[in-house]
Amino acid sequence: MIDTYLSKIKNGNSGQFFLMAGPCAIEGEEMALRIAERIVSITDKLRIPYIFKGSYRKANRSKADSFTGIGDEKALRILEKVGREFDMPTVTDIHESQEAAMAAAYVDVLQIPAFLCRQTDLLIAAANTGKVVNIKKGQFLSAESMRFAVDKVKEAGNEKVILTDRGNTFGYQDLIVDFRGIPIMRSFAVPTVMDCTHSLQQPNQASGVTGGKPALIETIAKAAIAVGADGLFIETHPDPSTAKSDGANMLHLDLLEDLLMKLTRVRAAIHE
Repeated sequence: MIDTYLSKIKNGNSGQFFLMAGPCAIEGEEMALRIAERIVSITDKLRIPYIFKGSYRKANRSKADSFTGIGDEKALRILEKVGREFDMPTVTDIHESQEAAMAAAYVDVLQIPAFLCRQTDLLIAAANTGKVVNIKKGQFLSAESMRFAVDKVKEAGNEKVILTDRGNTFGYQDLIVDFRGIPIMRSFAVPTVMDCTHSLQQPNQASGVTGGKPALIETIAKAAIAVGADGLFIETHPDPSTAKSDGANMLHLDLLEDLLMKLTRVRAAIHE
């Protein structure tokens, strides 16, 4: 279904899961192009449909002095250049209704952050751009309740909706993934994605910096493919320890190819 949403996505008929991957935030042009080139090489080899991900701005941060971005237009132009250089779709998140049309001029997919998935005006503004709308499931919501987020976008006249699970709040400082949510959200007849990195966050730490468990990314990814996820969302960086956002739960870029090779085998096995 993803290839019907995005005409320029490559390997759309390969039978593989699709991938949304890239840095958490756009830190600069050289970094974005470097990451994109590496992932394009890997996904072309494995025939995985690929969408480059990068946030042009990080609006939801624990502390006021946390990195939020390099400037909206500068970051959006980098995303546009990545898409043009590699002839592939790109995705970024938006936070307020007035951002929808601005971001839509540069990217192919608008992402609604998990904390904002119930914001009706935001969903409708994203829908009205005609772009694909990827809605992250709120950590505070059941999979069943995401039907209403889908309805808001479709009732605005846009049928191109993706749902992404990123775990549920567990206590005050952890998340847990209920894999029953994948088939439930797929029953809404939209592509369903597992966010393999944010689902391993440890939010609300006393330090004001979100923690994470990146060693379990492979576990989450394998389980998601096994229960039928259509796509995976993975944030990756050449050096997560120096990433300006969410480094604690990102996958090191050098580990991505081996992980994706394993996941293609899982996908092939369940479709035999």
